[in-house]
Amino acid sequence: MNHILIVDDEADIRASLEAILREEDYVITTAGTAKEALELVRDADYQAILLDIWLPDGDGLDVLAQIRGDAKPNSTRAGTPEVIMISGHGTIESAVRATKLGAYDFLEKPLSLDRTLLVLRNAIKAYQLREDNHEFVRQLAAKSSVTGQSVPMKALRQQIKLMAPTNGRVLIYGESGAGKELVARAMHAESLRRDRVFVELNCAAIPEDFIETELFGYRHGAGPGGPNQPNEKRGTFERADGGTLFLDEVGDMSLKTQAKVLRALDEQRFYPVGASTPVHIDARVIAATNKDLEEEIARGNFREDLFYRLNVIPFFVPPLRDRKEDIPLLAREFLQEFGQQYGRPRVEISDAALTQLKQYHWPGNVRELKNVIERVLILNPKAQRIEAKHLPMLVQRTDGRSATGSREEFSTLLQAREAYERDYILKELDRCHGNVTRAAEALGLERSHLYRKMKALGVSIGE
Repeated sequence: MNHILIVDDEADIRASLEAILREEDYVITTAGTAKEALELVRDADYQAILLDIWLPDGDGLDVLAQIRGDAKPNSTRAGTPEVIMISGHGTIESAVRATKLGAYDFLEKPLSLDRTLLVLRNAIKAYQLREDNHEFVRQLAAKSSVTGQSVPMKALRQQIKLMAPTNGRVLIYGESGAGKELVARAMHAESLRRDRVFVELNCAAIPEDFIETELFGYRHGAGPGGPNQPNEKRGTFERADGGTLFLDEVGDMSLKTQAKVLRALDEQRFYPVGASTPVHIDARVIAATNKDLEEEIARGNFREDLFYRLNVIPFFVPPLRDRKEDIPLLAREFLQEFGQQYGRPRVEISDAALTQLKQYHWPGNVRELKNVIERVLILNPKAQRIEAKHLPMLVQRTDGRSATGSREEFSTLLQAREAYERDYILKELDRCHGNVTRAAEALGLERSHLYRKMKALGVSIGE
């Protein structure tokens, strides 16, 4: 329910508006003075306020300024209601002042019922849109935090804090899944460009025939579809203007594309495909790679001049196996994230399970840990506490090896076969998102047969 505050010195108007708006399923509170209105705003949340300019104990515009906290319309705080000014003797001057103070709209008495309802509905939509935007920014900031209390991660956060406010180009090194994108987002979140866009392009995921148009865009008819492609497209460079451009896996770009990126960086301008005039841009470039670019230069796969343009501020993200003390913190963070996503916010994890996670060598790094936590929650929808037995065999051993790397011994061939079957079934269930019917089809088994097999092997999706 949307909560509306009506502030007017005339009791009849308050009563009429209240009756009408209650019929529209709004929750209504009324006030007849400026003092009462400000007290009500402090004590409750409202989506919109209908505020009279003339009040017996003050000016409605002064009340508006206090409600908005003297904020500009585009920088209104989260939770601040939209304010619609109403007046029986309004002037252009007062309407202009109300707008500058952040009023959503200005209505003149006698009020038109249709217009009042329309403006109110639009004001509530604007409020909800602003709240959604604040929540998105909050979530983005949360996802931009670099988690870990290990020495390497503390040093990385310090480096981010020191270098983020500059405009220097950054090159992030690290294995796949180590968190290079997270570091890039953290750099953007703490930079002077934090209020502008963050645009990402995975260079390894774009076919060579398309990467140039992805980077630089194209103009009418010059795209991959040729003359049948009527619309123009803005590339990632152009969309990142004023903000941050993150080029992930930059080592996978072809030499031809590297040359064009180099020129764009040097000149701060480029020509979209098919364009005759250049586009000028101001974007901070952050690049990342899981390759040793100096080795790639020696092999002739990467341009040395581009390397020096990008490698102004080098960062290194350590693999998870080199900071295992961070695993409990990360595991609990992912549990909370996926627990909220799947409606299970209070799932815990045992010390034994955490010990098992710390013993695994994590070739897929943080991304693999995140996937394992999500898998465990999906396959154990009733578990309130994640135990070591819930962890996939892949974590408990790797291709017949224990988490420490030594060969795991089985006393019988049957034990080895059952361990392999359990691991294989878990992988297939994971791939099918816990859907037993689909997993059975993929494994070539009857659904009932797979259930019996899961029970015999101790595989459960309902614990």
